[in-house]
Amino acid sequence: MKPNLFTWLNKGRFLDLNILQWAIPLFLATTATVFEFVEHGLEGELSFDLAFMSETIIFGLMGPVIVGFIIAWMRELVNAEKQAVAEVHILNRELEAKVTERTSALEQRNAELDKANIELQKLDEMKSEFVSLVSHELRAPLTALNGGLEVALQSADSLSPAARHTLEAMMDESARLTQFVQTILDISRLDAGRLTLNLGPVAVSPILHRSVEVVLGTRREIKWNLPSEIPPVWADEIYYEQIIRNLLRNADKYSPPEMPIEITVRLNKTDVHVEVVDYGAGIPLESQNKIFERFQRGYGGESAPPGWGLGLYFAKKLTEAQGGVLTLQSPYWTSPDSPGSSFSIDMPIVSDEPEEKINV
Repeated sequence: MKPNLFTWLNKGRFLDLNILQWAIPLFLATTATVFEFVEHGLEGELSFDLAFMSETIIFGLMGPVIVGFIIAWMRELVNAEKQAVAEVHILNRELEAKVTERTSALEQRNAELDKANIELQKLDEMKSEFVSLVSHELRAPLTALNGGLEVALQSADSLSPAARHTLEAMMDESARLTQFVQTILDISRLDAGRLTLNLGPVAVSPILHRSVEVVLGTRREIKWNLPSEIPPVWADEIYYEQIIRNLLRNADKYSPPEMPIEITVRLNKTDVHVEVVDYGAGIPLESQNKIFERFQRGYGGESAPPGWGLGLYFAKKLTEAQGGVLTLQSPYWTSPDSPGSSFSIDMPIVSDEPEEKINV
């Protein structure tokens, strides 16, 4: 960039403007006055007439005064530039100091956050290992307890109705606890990336009917909306059925017992859409974003159905691990008394891919 006049003046390449402000006008005034005397003297007798006086005033007085004012104005501009440059330098130094200070504080904060994150990860791993260990240790006594209760129920004809009812209640609670322990183990393996999925072609219709028989039996009406032919989906048969069962349990738990549950299957271009719809009270909008998180439930309080808030979390994780999508729609019906909820699973239709085993 070519330096301008102000830059040169700042660098001292010219005389100080304070001197120039008086030296140049004085030089011009002297030169103009001498020139006028010489000019008029050469023309004849020197006389102080109007022409001489006017030229002397214009060129010897007014011109130098104007030049002096111009130089004074330039001096003020230079001083203002000097002051502005000085202020910019001060601001730059202050800004650099603040940037250095904030950068140091940010680096320190990031280091603290990294350390806290590492500690949280260690705590989460310890928690998962502890839960997995406790659940694994509970499986053996629960298996023995379930076996003993089954044997006791086989010979319970001689017992009183009250004693038999107690045994049946113990069997149900033991089975529920066993299922809870197994769910905890599966979730721990899934979160740790140690859950093995055996992906392959899975027939949808038999899975749906078997899940309804196991979870609901004949105590609740089922409305079926199935196409005549359903192509197999690419999934793990055991865990795909686990997803269906979890959704059926959820619908059964949160809808009146006299109301039916609807199961609908639709065929899309690349996937099979399975929908489980209930006639319950629906899920509040503010709870829908958290319903698929661990230990989250649509309703709480003493009047809420029993549960641990893990079924939907596990179902969503299993669905995504198999390349599917689990979605929620609530309310589903227009009735304000039973708006209901719909949980839908979209799983990919079988292609020519070979059967494989993956860990998630």
